[in-house]
Amino acid sequence: MRFDNVKVTVTRKLPKPVEERLAELFDVTLNEDDIPFTQEQLAEAMGTAQIVVPSTSDLIDAKIIARAGDQLRMIAQYGTETNNIDIRSAVGRGIVVTHTPGLLTEDVADTAMTLILAVARRYVEGRKAIEAKGFSGWSPTWMLGTRLSGKRLGIIGMGRVGQALARRAKGFGLDVHYHNRNPVNPETEAELGARYWDTLDKMIPHIDILSLNCALTPATFHLVNTRLLRLMPRHASIINTAHGELIDEAALVRALYDEQISGIGLDVY
Repeated sequence: MRFDNVKVTVTRKLPKPVEERLAELFDVTLNEDDIPFTQEQLAEAMGTAQIVVPSTSDLIDAKIIARAGDQLRMIAQYGTETNNIDIRSAVGRGIVVTHTPGLLTEDVADTAMTLILAVARRYVEGRKAIEAKGFSGWSPTWMLGTRLSGKRLGIIGMGRVGQALARRAKGFGLDVHYHNRNPVNPETEAELGARYWDTLDKMIPHIDILSLNCALTPATFHLVNTRLLRLMPRHASIINTAHGELIDEAALVRALYDEQISGIGLDVY
């Protein structure tokens, strides 16, 4: 069945099978060159399409939604989060907002574990040294990394991704600690071998690796700031696969220069 009377605008280039399926079903306008839409282009799409398919890089704020035409029925986010969309404004206009929660749980956990390994074993530094011809042969003290087994991983946000990361961490011999609004159920906690801390201030001084896996809310904006960084042991590292805004980046840069922490692994900024 086709819906030729339904006009769909896609703001970024999507995987080929997705674009092909959209073309089979709808009157679709694709972004062939993958250049991000300007705000004016977003407004134009909202004013002409019945369904807009944005990505998390598109800012769909109240001003853009106010310019939407009466024909717009849905904002179908290509992504798991909706922080870039003013949902209240959309709902006020009778526009449905959809996203894909849980779709990338295992992939994000894989990425977090990869970053933990990369920081601990200094993979990126080693590769850069080799590319810059800075490697002249093996030495017992050159590019020493850190063993993961026995280290303490502190997870902020023990939701789907946090739990998936904890399962991976157990396989590497990491001791799992976590902070969440509430403890997970006892069965899950026992399965993960995880210890709950009711405050970050109590947990942070005791961990070797801090992984951010929580949602972005007003309460978690710049959660990692100068004060929290000073609580961390100097040998500790930070991994962020959640939201760039969870970290005060200016404070993070200062902490790295001052060697308040040993390393950082970022999937978001």
